[in-house]
Amino acid sequence: MSEARSSIRKVLMGEESPSIVIKNGTLINVMTREMQPDTDVAIVDDRIAFVGNATELIGENTKVIDAEGKFIAPGLMDGHMHVESTMLSVTEFANAALLKGTTSVFMDPHEIANVLGAEGVRLMHEEGRQLPLKVFTTFPSCVPATSDLEDAGAVLDVNDIEAGLEWDGVVGLGEVMNFPGVVYDDPKMIGEIEATIRARKTVTGHFPEGSDKMLQSYIASGVDSCHETISREQGLEKARLGMHIMIREGSAWHDVKEVIKIITEDGIDPTNVSLVTDDVYPQTLVDKGQLNHVIRRAIEEGVDPLTAIQMGTINVARYFHMDKELGSITPGKIADIILLEDLEKVEAKTVITNGEVVVHNKKIVIHMPKYNYPQFALETVKLKRPLTAGDFLFTTSVDNTVDINGIKVIENSARTEKMTATLHVADGVIQPDLEKDIIRLACIDRHHRSGQISLAFAQGFQIKTGAVASTVAHDSHNLLVMGINPEDMSIAANTLAESGGGMVVVNNGKVLAKVPMPIAGLMSDQPLETVVKQVQQLEKAWQEIGCTLHAPFMTFSLIALPVIPEVRISNRGLVDVTTFELIDVVKG
Repeated sequence: MSEARSSIRKVLMGEESPSIVIKNGTLINVMTREMQPDTDVAIVDDRIAFVGNATELIGENTKVIDAEGKFIAPGLMDGHMHVESTMLSVTEFANAALLKGTTSVFMDPHEIANVLGAEGVRLMHEEGRQLPLKVFTTFPSCVPATSDLEDAGAVLDVNDIEAGLEWDGVVGLGEVMNFPGVVYDDPKMIGEIEATIRARKTVTGHFPEGSDKMLQSYIASGVDSCHETISREQGLEKARLGMHIMIREGSAWHDVKEVIKIITEDGIDPTNVSLVTDDVYPQTLVDKGQLNHVIRRAIEEGVDPLTAIQMGTINVARYFHMDKELGSITPGKIADIILLEDLEKVEAKTVITNGEVVVHNKKIVIHMPKYNYPQFALETVKLKRPLTAGDFLFTTSVDNTVDINGIKVIENSARTEKMTATLHVADGVIQPDLEKDIIRLACIDRHHRSGQISLAFAQGFQIKTGAVASTVAHDSHNLLVMGINPEDMSIAANTLAESGGGMVVVNNGKVLAKVPMPIAGLMSDQPLETVVKQVQQLEKAWQEIGCTLHAPFMTFSLIALPVIPEVRISNRGLVDVTTFELIDVVKG
């Protein structure tokens, strides 16, 4: 930084020329929430040198970018997201994100951590460090998400977190999902939080619901943000207690409409509020965008565009204590800048990162480095044996009918409801009930070759035939299989085992669509365009077997996450998340 300051001084004293000058744009000043017309921005190397009339600074080697009629804004910053959810490698995700004006992301790679532990985190972190997109890491805190209800492929303890916090580019602790562990003084959770505080880094949170005393205990413990807020009332409560509110709009979780009312209707100071994506699928990246889509949604709900851009730039930088370097277009800051033609559409025509043009006329104009994952990261689906149709039959000694507990999903929500039903028994096997939209569900250990299979029932997917399977099963990422036909369920499971993981739809013995994800069973090694086509085929296949839900594979992938109410499935069985206990599928 001292060299950068020296270069800036030399430019301003006329001894050197800036490398780039952006001319005649309207500056979006996020420091004062105002627009400054007819403004130039001079850049030297990777830093902003001057904001104002830079005509006299231009030298013969200065690249001049005409921004007349355009808005000059800071690069967008996504304060909480999971690259794994995009199904893309970090590099391929960076291509998509940069095109949409995102120049910094704060990723929580707890998906790969649940499969490959700290080594998996290191792989994604290293891949991100070599890219023009700034990829900061919050080190995963809950691996597995719960210690007594599921089995992941790895376990991270306090020592792992302490070591990870020392890596360059690790800026905090990933979302602390085990909030009961925090409020009830679990040594592991408290140890991780205290280690992060000692390292003077940020502790990011995850608090979907609980009593006011639990919430305040959670905040007082050092966790000071939450992206799980889904209502105006929750948002107000958390904001009033000093929590940084991350308002989420992903592919399946649409929280902006309600939570943004804390600004548009309650009129709270938006300084401690930011916008995030959390989980975004590749089709969303192409059709709607990345963080620019969330900002656009906030504007559509009545937020002033300048305020919305603040919530996607300087507010994020301040939360992570990085506003001395990022988040605004002011002298000395890193030159991450986007040019917008329309403030409400938020589509970047030009993107600059570290003082270099990386997107011009909405096209990537630089070479992205390639990153190769080692073989062990490509061989993570480890079953004891191939699965058979009989593995998916829920047997019972009860005759005629049984009363069961199950999982009911809610469209466009990360939450589920506890479902109870009476199902028929035929030849000792509990049968699905298509009229009630109740189908078979299984979660299979794919990490330890234990042969462990838990069986249950799900409602709400509207599947009428066939089966689906996924090795994306938040957060332990065991093998999820669901369907009507046990034979199709076995084909789906074995297909993913053979391909190293991914998502698949099978009907009448035929694979209708598949998205191979060989990187930890979570991410594709293919380009964005290929993955988008595969996902489109997958979505069509879900529809062919009867499902009409929006983003059904994301809803499916979350029914194994035992930290969000009410009921989930793990490799150990059915989990009541309101009590954090395993419960019987067949009611006694």
